Amino acid sequence: MASSSRRAWSSSARPLLSCVCWPSAGIRGGIFTLIFARLNIRLRNRLFRSLVSQEMSFFDENRTGDLISRLTSDTTMVSDLVSQNINIFLRNTVKVTGVVVFMFSLSWQLSLVTFMGFPIIMMVSDIYGKYYKRLSKEVQNALARASNTAEETISALKTVRSFANEEAEAEVYSRKLQQVYKLNRKEAAAYTYYVWGSGLTLLVVQVSILYYGGHLVISGQMTSGNLISFIIYEFVLGDCMESVGSVYSGLMQGVGAAEKVFEFIDRQPTMVHDGNLAPDHLEGRVDFENVTFTYRTRPHTKVLQNVSFSLSPGKVTALVGPSGSGKSSCVNVLENFYPLDGGRVLLDGRPVGAYDHKFLHRVISLVSQEPVLFARSITDNISYGLPAVPFEMVVEAAQKANAHGFIMELQDGYNTETGEKGAQLSGGQKQRVAMARALVRNPPVLILDEATSALDAESEYLIQQAVHGNLQKHTVLIIAHRLSTVERAHLIVVLDSGRVVQQGTHQQLLAQGGLYARLVQRQMLGLERAADCTAGHHEPPANGCPKA
Repeated sequence: MASSSRRAWSSSARPLLSCVCWPSAGIRGGIFTLIFARLNIRLRNRLFRSLVSQEMSFFDENRTGDLISRLTSDTTMVSDLVSQNINIFLRNTVKVTGVVVFMFSLSWQLSLVTFMGFPIIMMVSDIYGKYYKRLSKEVQNALARASNTAEETISALKTVRSFANEEAEAEVYSRKLQQVYKLNRKEAAAYTYYVWGSGLTLLVVQVSILYYGGHLVISGQMTSGNLISFIIYEFVLGDCMESVGSVYSGLMQGVGAAEKVFEFIDRQPTMVHDGNLAPDHLEGRVDFENVTFTYRTRPHTKVLQNVSFSLSPGKVTALVGPSGSGKSSCVNVLENFYPLDGGRVLLDGRPVGAYDHKFLHRVISLVSQEPVLFARSITDNISYGLPAVPFEMVVEAAQKANAHGFIMELQDGYNTETGEKGAQLSGGQKQRVAMARALVRNPPVLILDEATSALDAESEYLIQQAVHGNLQKHTVLIIAHRLSTVERAHLIVVLDSGRVVQQGTHQQLLAQGGLYARLVQRQMLGLERAADCTAGHHEPPANGCPKA
């Protein structure tokens, strides 16, 4: 009667247990998915915030593709592998706990024999884990290099296509992937040896159990039924150990990726923007006092050496000199992008580093030679960093930059999407939008770094009128090669090999002779030759003119 009731209870309990286990497994899986999806988002947020807070030298030393790989594939690998493997690990841990309890209840002697092989398995796992972790880091680095190659090629596809070099770039990318594959083969071999070692140890344990278990049965210390039950539990334990081994591989992959992620998350910038000055009024006087500067990527090359000059409010100052003379480096240190090796850059008598970071870049606006536009509307690009700026100010800034006309000719006007890096606009249009982005801030200090290099003569003239006519209350620094851009400046500073060699007005520097006069002479000579070559195309080419 009792046995029949137990069978009845058992038969009714199985469906009940199934009904409980299936929803529990689903809930557990869903909870793990949500938890680690949130982990992925938090990792990416923290990593991105850490990256954008790093000093500029950090980005000179690290490739964009490497950083993007850390931000995308590495964070995804960490969250995915950890979530999947912890789920499996917890399930098998619970199963192992139950199995061990049952094994000890059947025979503590055989249980001890079983666990004698565990130290060997743990030692093999430790050796394998350290090796696999190192391999995983190498795989992630190789993937980052491949990602960098792809990013570099795709971002410069016009150049690649103009040289018909698509096949060569594909070969370079293929070689990078082959390096990843070679490391994957090492991972596979390591896992194979680990499984062999663990399996051999388990086989020895199983043979020992059969031998010693048979002895216990013969001596009457254990029934044959209990021995069979023990062996079945041992097989279950072996399966759990194999699963844990697979989990260990996945966790080591996750740890390898996590180390690279947290290396950047925990990295502290070497240049901290901790200034707090934010005065209500700023005149805009800038002084370079014996500035010496080197880039960290070129520590033995002094790009600026004891540079001293001043920018006066309401005046236009031009920096000229041969390529590589240090003009753009002056802009970099004025914007407080890099720390100085010596000297000071002062804004209204205070070091630029003493000002609040956001305040400093609100009062100093830069229009660079290669303007960067974001894949947003023209309005969003002009008002970038100023979310509350009125639309009327956006239009006014566009008018000053001579951009309003072409913007209104576009189908969607100011709502036109510029495309990635402004791909939907011409070079001149991008520079005018970038100019408007600087002017909308009404900055006390405006820097134009070759800002008119992509403009036609008419647009350049209108920009110059804006600079010399509408910006009389601003401090303006112009970096340019064109004579027409710099000759009207109130002060021209001539740089050569990182040193100031001349200062004065256009007429004064011409009268002095020297480097500036030579630069002007070369430019004028080039214009004259161009005019000679274009005039009278039916005549034989003049000396130095290209043949048709």
